Amino acid sequence: MTTVREEKKRQTRKAILEAAISLFGSRGYEKTSVDLLARKAGVGKGTIYSYFRTKSEIFLAFCEDELDFLHLEMGRKIDSNTPFLEALVEIFMIEFRYVTRNREFGRLFLREVIFPAGKIGERSRDIDDRFIAIFLPLFQKAQETGELRLDVELLFAIGHFYALYLLILSAWYSGRILEDDDVLMSLTMLFEQALSGLAPASSPQQLSGKQ
Repeated sequence: MTTVREEKKRQTRKAILEAAISLFGSRGYEKTSVDLLARKAGVGKGTIYSYFRTKSEIFLAFCEDELDFLHLEMGRKIDSNTPFLEALVEIFMIEFRYVTRNREFGRLFLREVIFPAGKIGERSRDIDDRFIAIFLPLFQKAQETGELRLDVELLFAIGHFYALYLLILSAWYSGRILEDDDVLMSLTMLFEQALSGLAPASSPQQLSGKQ
């Protein structure tokens, strides 16, 4: 059972994160001071530092929350009978909507997590490991059900689909894709194309590459 103190800490952390998302999105990362962040969150400057030693750590906290949300939504929307392709598209749509709920903050967030530097880079590797751990059982199950070849290296396969997701995300930020439905269609098409090369061969001709 959550104590009053724990709930207060959770609410304070949430207020800081929401203030950061708003300010980073509207003013930019560099122009958002800790003083401004504290005023927006309704807390003291010292309180900010008691939760996050640097502004960069706020990005990591957002990423950790994203993974928690992703895991929760996967449990709610995906079950053992969900086809692999459908599950993949659903997961990445969940992530897309979470990251882009504030467009400009999402842009900054992606820059930090894709091209991390310094200490944030060290901690981001732990987050990468959590991300892989979320996807790994799904890919292993796909191998068991014959939706993915048994000889596929799963770490690279996970990276493959994440790279395709980033491609679509970049297209959305550049204005090439405008609506959620277009994101959904594009993810589905790219993932289908990838899986057509990863699915088990159904004939000796396919295995050898012959027509």
